[in-house]
Amino acid sequence: MDKDNMDIVVRNLSKSFQAVKAVDDISFEVRTGELFGFLGPNGAGKTTTIKMITGLARPYSGTIITAGIDCSQNPKAAQHLIGAVPDESNLYPELTGFQNLCFCASLYGIGKAEREREAGRLLEVFGLSEAANRKFGGYSKGMKRKLTIAAGIIHKPRVLFLDEPTTGIDVASARALRVMIKDLNRQGTTIFLTTHYIEEAERLCDRIAFIVSGKIVATDTVQNLLKHHEGKHFLHVTHQGKNADIAEKLSASFDAMSFSFAKDNTFRVESSQPINITPLIKFLEELGIDVVEARRITPSLEEVFVRITGLEAETMQRDKEKKGGGK
Repeated sequence: MDKDNMDIVVRNLSKSFQAVKAVDDISFEVRTGELFGFLGPNGAGKTTTIKMITGLARPYSGTIITAGIDCSQNPKAAQHLIGAVPDESNLYPELTGFQNLCFCASLYGIGKAEREREAGRLLEVFGLSEAANRKFGGYSKGMKRKLTIAAGIIHKPRVLFLDEPTTGIDVASARALRVMIKDLNRQGTTIFLTTHYIEEAERLCDRIAFIVSGKIVATDTVQNLLKHHEGKHFLHVTHQGKNADIAEKLSASFDAMSFSFAKDNTFRVESSQPINITPLIKFLEELGIDVVEARRITPSLEEVFVRITGLEAETMQRDKEKKGGGK
C-alpha cells in the first residue's frame, strides 16, 4: 500500500493493563477517504485502540502515524486533524445543544461568529434545530448520540473516530445515524468505526478488521471476505435434547458437510452442495434429539466472522443486549 495515501498507519501496537493484554501487537492501515470497520465483541480491544490512536492513552509499544504525522512520541500531535466520538457521550448535561457545540468549537480556536454559524448548521443537518436551546441532559439517547457526533466534526476533521455509534439507541435513530455516517464519508472524511454489530459493518464499511482478544485475525474488503463463502450452503439448526457424541456421529455420517457447535443447543452446517434437510433431521431424531428449527442461511459477513474467529455470532448478540441495543 502507498503510505502517502494513508490517514492511519499503525505498527506493532500493544497495550496492557497489569497482566491483561488489551491490545496485542496489532498492525493495520486506513486509506485516505476510507470507511474502515473495526469489528469484534466487547472486550476485544476496540476502544483501547481508538484511545491510543487519538492520544487519550499511551501505548506500551508501537508506532502510530495519523494524517502523515508521527504521533508515537507526541500522542496529541495530530489532534487538530481528528475528531473522536466516544461510546458514551462526553458533552455537558447542563449546557444546551447549541452551547455544547459552540464550546467544543472554541477548544479548536474557532472564532465566535464562525462557531455559532457552524453550530447552527450542524443542528439543522442532524435534525436537532428544535432542541437547540434545550439542555443536553434532557435529550433522548438518539439525540445525544447525534449531538456528540456533531461535536466531533464541528472543526471539520480529516479523520473521524466513531466508537460504537449506534449502540443502545432505537432502530430509527440508528438508521438515521448510519445515513449520516455514510454521507460524511462520501464528502471525503476518513472514518474509523468500531462496532460489534456485524450487519452494520457489512452495510457501511469499505474494509474490515476482525479483532478478538486484542489480536487482529483478519483484514480485508467486505467483498473479498465474502468470497470465501461463494458457492457454499449453510444451515442453522436449533435442537432439544443432548447426545455426547453428536459432533462425531454427524461428521462420520455426513462427510460432505462440516459442523460447528455452540453451547446453546444450536449448530451450523456448511456444505459445498445444497443441503438436504430431511435425512439430517431423521438422523438427529434417531439420536433422541428433536429439531426445533432448521433454517437455511444466506452467506454473509456473519458466516465469515464465525469461521475466522471461532466465535458464534450469538456472542455478538449478547453484547448488543448487554448494552441495550438491537438493530
